[in-house]
Amino acid sequence: MAATIVAVAFRPVLEAAPATDRAAAIALRAQGVQAGYNLDYDEALAAFRQAIEADPGDPAPHRLMAATAWIRLLFQRGAITVDDYLGEARSDLARDPPPPEMDAFFHLHIERALALAESRLRESPSSADAHYQVGASAAFMATYAGTVTGHVLSGFRQARRAYDEHERVMTIDPLRLDAGLVVGMYRYAVSTLSPPWRLLAHLAGFGGGRERGLHLVEQAARYPSDVQTNARFMLVLLYNREARYADAMRVIEQLQRQYPRNRLLWLEAGGTALRAGRPADARLAIEDGLAMLAQDPRPRGFGEEARWMLAHGTALVALKDRQPAQRALAATLAGDARDWTHGRAHKELGKLADLGGDRAAAVAEYGVAIRLCQADHDPDCAEEAKRLMRVGYR
Repeated sequence: MAATIVAVAFRPVLEAAPATDRAAAIALRAQGVQAGYNLDYDEALAAFRQAIEADPGDPAPHRLMAATAWIRLLFQRGAITVDDYLGEARSDLARDPPPPEMDAFFHLHIERALALAESRLRESPSSADAHYQVGASAAFMATYAGTVTGHVLSGFRQARRAYDEHERVMTIDPLRLDAGLVVGMYRYAVSTLSPPWRLLAHLAGFGGGRERGLHLVEQAARYPSDVQTNARFMLVLLYNREARYADAMRVIEQLQRQYPRNRLLWLEAGGTALRAGRPADARLAIEDGLAMLAQDPRPRGFGEEARWMLAHGTALVALKDRQPAQRALAATLAGDARDWTHGRAHKELGKLADLGGDRAAAVAEYGVAIRLCQADHDPDCAEEAKRLMRVGYR
């Protein structure tokens, strides 16, 4: 698959087109975004390549090419739902070096996007869109560094640049609500830091404000743009962090209608329903998603099938449907997955043992859960397992 990406990257992508067709480029960008969020990554890349050919001076399709490569890489690594980004745990994803071909592809296009955007900015220094394009490219560079390579210093510099450029956009043109996504994400993130780190972030030039940050992301989610869907996915994460589960479900349902081929949205719905304490709704969403998964021949993310089984088993445990829960959790453990996924499965197996009156077996399962979850930086799982070792599950 990586070789296919590189082949696409180095074909006539950077050759000048004989004419510029901006309308066609805009339509192709929209087509690519639709395909990408439906998990059809090859189709997305093909559409963005055609958009580049239609308007070779536009930085946006290069940026979207890079973004698609980044999303696909995270998918292959198993970062597929909000669970991967809630708490300190899942933000610390395994950072093995990315495949060289995919890394080269990402940098080819994001650097081309930035170069084109900077050229526009030199020509029109007061243009809101030129500032936006520079900031958007810098934001993806920062995100890639943070989630893929772990290059903290370069990521920080690009994050600061993205923040500054998009604040500038909102000053020049307050109606460019898409710029609020980057500014809002960073403001929200700063608000969640401990006081010393928050002070350092402020000294470095980042603003804070939890409510302000969330409001900016909400505005970006309503504003038609290339990043509107990205803003909606970010809202699912932020609403889950804020325990605003009904709002998260509303956005997920909107995304399901918009991207019906994205089976992971049904897994996301199940996870949100579980956090909301609605296991029956979670079971329905997950079983609908499992039916989609069974009919879907496209590649799975790393550990994806184990994640489906874990979510299904967790819902069944909460519903005290013990035998089907046991089978689902056994399937979770049989599949390749991150340690925290297996750790959570052992925690749920401990609950089943408690329900069956076997306290010794339950304590043993909780002990395994604690070890696996702590090793994989999942404190929520470890703390719950410790509590269950003391009081048991009923």
